[in-house]
Amino acid sequence: MNKPFDLQGLKTYDLASRPSKVFKEDLGKPLGENASVADLIDSLPNQLAGKSIRRVRDHLVRAGSNGNTVVAAIGGHVIKTGCAPYLIDLIQKGIIKAIAMNGSAAIHDVELALEGKTSEDVGTMLNDGKFGMARETADFFALATRRGADEGIGLGAAVGALLEEKICKAPEVSLLLAARKANIPCTVHVAVGTDIVHMHPHVSGAAIGESSHLDFRILCSVVSTMANGVWLNLGSAVIMPEVLLKAVSVVRNFNYDLDGLVCVNMDKESRYRSTVNVLNRPSSEGIEITGHHEIMLPLLHASVAAAWAARPKFNEAKAA
Repeated sequence: MNKPFDLQGLKTYDLASRPSKVFKEDLGKPLGENASVADLIDSLPNQLAGKSIRRVRDHLVRAGSNGNTVVAAIGGHVIKTGCAPYLIDLIQKGIIKAIAMNGSAAIHDVELALEGKTSEDVGTMLNDGKFGMARETADFFALATRRGADEGIGLGAAVGALLEEKICKAPEVSLLLAARKANIPCTVHVAVGTDIVHMHPHVSGAAIGESSHLDFRILCSVVSTMANGVWLNLGSAVIMPEVLLKAVSVVRNFNYDLDGLVCVNMDKESRYRSTVNVLNRPSSEGIEITGHHEIMLPLLHASVAAAWAARPKFNEAKAA
């Protein structure tokens, strides 16, 4: 049996001389009862996500102030958790310059605009064979995909145009419609077989493919302008990280400069593709903030809005 290790003679050093990662200046600061949103953000500990959310805020305000391209790439849960209004406000402020989304995000966005509601009870509806069988949703996308293909405008633009033409119960909550009104690109990236409308016989696979491929090419044009820009990957674990990777490969093949591109991932969990394909491979800087969309996105929006209002005094050196 081994003897206990003899610790006599262990070499030590002065605590004061040791490099440390946490200082008292980094600690959180409790707020007073009249604190502002800006006070809240500045009071967060200068550690981990508290530090990261200020870093993202500074990059967004810097990019928006300098006219650099900011893209929000979103998955369906961002819409379902009620976060579209925050992104719409950043579009209207001129900070977000393009929207990209997967098929489920587009469906939830359209249903909210048309009827003011979305997201069915999958378990109950699936047992009855009714999951995904809403007539109006399928009819809308059958028309939008054909229009996007036939007119050569892509799926996102076609959806925005159709929403503008229809009598909607809640048009103000639609990201696709907000993008159209702001005259910025909004692209929809469909994986065939993953969305409820793909089950309907009058929704053309050819039209889906053509209109969504046009959107990929439109997004490549957007990505070609992203030197010193910001890519926000919000709640998409697979589709949008893969789309970004291919778009980056295309524009670099044509020798476009992407120096200074900052990529941000915000999701409730850290995933392989969003970490590797968003944060590590394409960007000059990658920032990840993990947490629920319905908490983190309103917090980020509030911090950006406060800094944007004060931007004449904004110190661009923060994000340099």
